Amino acid sequence: MMTETQQAPARPRFRVRKVATDRPWMWLAAGWQDMRAYPYISGAYGAALAIFGWFVLLLMFEFGLTWAILPTVAGFLIVSPLLGAGLYEVSRKRALGEPVTLHDALYGFRRNCTQIAMIGAVLVVINLIWIRIAGLIFALFFGLNFTPSLADLPVRMLQSENLPGFLLVGTGFGFVLASATFAACVVSIPMLVDCEVSFLEAVTVSIQAVVENPRAMALWAGLIVLFTGLALVPFFLGLVIAMPLIGHATWHAYRDLVVEA
Repeated sequence: MMTETQQAPARPRFRVRKVATDRPWMWLAAGWQDMRAYPYISGAYGAALAIFGWFVLLLMFEFGLTWAILPTVAGFLIVSPLLGAGLYEVSRKRALGEPVTLHDALYGFRRNCTQIAMIGAVLVVINLIWIRIAGLIFALFFGLNFTPSLADLPVRMLQSENLPGFLLVGTGFGFVLASATFAACVVSIPMLVDCEVSFLEAVTVSIQAVVENPRAMALWAGLIVLFTGLALVPFFLGLVIAMPLIGHATWHAYRDLVVEA
């Protein structure tokens, strides 16, 4: 019998399920069904992100920060889990059989808002660190006086003998930051939208989901990078479809991977 000073260890509130490697395709299929159920909401959400991308690009052109365009585009992958909070709310309400409006999608950011804001602040800091590191790497390999126009930038970089080293080091740093962010956020933000939990608990569960399902999560990360990359190429227009699809699918990934203990 336990004494008063001895207590049973706290039982985890959530547990992570192991899933098959090809499970991400089912998440995408379920996300597509959510898009079809609410095409105007999903489309409006994606269009807003595309317009925001154009606005950021215009600011960079205005202030002569063409070198930062590629790091900023890559940094989009870091903050995108937070931007999907409204889509998670749409999928959550649809799963409950409740009607959904565009206002409901915006309400996703207000559910457990303090904890979502905290993890959002962490993501913003990580993104700023990445842009700073990218700037330092660029200056290291190409020098401070390497300031061609955006039109000449690809050709000038391809002509430089420093390009292989720049790509190797830059990709290495980016991969480490992106992998850490993915592990911490892949299910934590939809979990914060769904439950009254702390962001530390949600991040812990998210990392556990990646550790226990390395193959499935590696495939999911690859699909996110692929779809997002293809969406960004045509001046962000692809985000109108890709972002809602990934957002809704991320909700189903969370519901598939995390269950109450």
